[in-house]
Amino acid sequence: MIAVALVGTAHIHTPNFVERLLKRQDVKVVAVWDREVTRAKKYAEQLGLEPTSDLQEIWDNSSITAVIICSETIHHLELVLPAVKAGKHLFIEKPLGIGQKDAHIMAEAIQRAGVIFQTGYFRRGHKANLTLKNLITRDAFGKITRVRDTNMHHGSLGGWFDADFRWMADPELAGVGAFGDLGAHSLDLLIWLFGEIETVTGLINPVTHRYGYCDETGEALLKFKNGANATIGAGWLDWGNPVSTHVSGTKASAFIRDDQLYLNSKDLTQKEGFQPYSENEADLPHAFELFLNALTGQTEVPLVSIRDAAYGSTVMDAIYRGAMNRQWIEVGPYAI
Repeated sequence: MIAVALVGTAHIHTPNFVERLLKRQDVKVVAVWDREVTRAKKYAEQLGLEPTSDLQEIWDNSSITAVIICSETIHHLELVLPAVKAGKHLFIEKPLGIGQKDAHIMAEAIQRAGVIFQTGYFRRGHKANLTLKNLITRDAFGKITRVRDTNMHHGSLGGWFDADFRWMADPELAGVGAFGDLGAHSLDLLIWLFGEIETVTGLINPVTHRYGYCDETGEALLKFKNGANATIGAGWLDWGNPVSTHVSGTKASAFIRDDQLYLNSKDLTQKEGFQPYSENEADLPHAFELFLNALTGQTEVPLVSIRDAAYGSTVMDAIYRGAMNRQWIEVGPYAI
């Protein structure tokens, strides 16, 4: 049985993670800590525990193999560094840090320590995206010319952040607003599919002002080093997002609608026009489950690398700066 600790419970995904942990027979939560005692008590009770008041007890407990950090983003750095020093494996909710600087400090520490790392980018495991990556690797699209990815929900319209998760709509605590929250998933997917990025810019803004100056929607424009142009649309103001991804190349074009991949390629479908693609990969477990699988000794688990997580923070930081200054921002190379 692998012992883990829940360190910080602020994130909106915490309830889902607790539910998943309760279903596991090979992983057990033995400690829960949060700077807000009532929040810690809530989740500790669900796990049959009393909350831990002294965080140092978790760092000093050698039986605790890993920690799951779901705190406000602004507190990630102060939690990650002592966790790494104590040799704990880490699941850190995205984004990794408030911006490029603290993300890279954490990434360097994690890489030096050699601990297992994972973050919450789950779209890599969707069967349509896995199939898309396989086709790109096989050069089925030829030269990629145009890419678009969107990730939307109606969080602002539905008041999802009015109470318990209000901090997520405060960029001082979260590091980003709606665009960074959901656009981070799109950005991770595109980095995974197409690699490094040269330049970016963005248009990011509030609309309803339900959460004050916090942005609620945005668009980013990205130029990849492979020559592809890409756009990302993300925000909390959409009642649906049926078409998530579109990739166009010199040999084929594809889109994903309702998690189904549609392909237009005479070479692959033997007929013109978009058709559902039948040779799909299988879905992978959720990103959080993959982390738990790696903890329990499974090998070759496809985790998000700390390098990719830090690079995503770097690019997102550049997009926000581009939007603020209304200019293109050059993105440096992978630095980790």
